[in-house]
Amino acid sequence: MKQTFIDKMKKNLIEQRNTILESLAGQSDDMKELVKTVESGDEVDVASDAIERTLLTALGTQDAIRLQAIDNALDRINLGTYGKCLKCGKDIPEKRLEVLPWAFMCIDCTSEEERKNR
Repeated sequence: MKQTFIDKMKKNLIEQRNTILESLAGQSDDMKELVKTVESGDEVDVASDAIERTLLTALGTQDAIRLQAIDNALDRINLGTYGKCLKCGKDIPEKRLEVLPWAFMCIDCTSEEERKNR
C-alpha cells in the first residue's frame, strides 16, 4: 500500500475523530475540558484509560464504537499494519478503506464473521 494513500487515510481518520470530539465538547463545559485534555497530546495518542472511559460513557453508542474503531485504525497505521486484514493477512482493497477507513478485515473475512454471528 502506498504511503501517500496511508497518509491520506490518516488525515481522514484524524478529521473524523476530531469531529466526534468537537461534537462531544459542544455538550457541556466539563466535556470541553475533557476533550481539550485529549486533544492536547499527540494527535494519535490514545487517551488515558480514565479519560477514555469518561468519553465513551458520554458518547452515544454509535459514536463510541466509531471513535474506538478510528483509534484502532490510527494505531494500526503507527504499527505499519494498516490495510492488512487482521484475520487472513491479505490486503484490504483501497476502495474499501476509502468507504470505511477503519476497516480491519477484508470483505471475505467480514462476511464470514457476520455469518458466524447470526
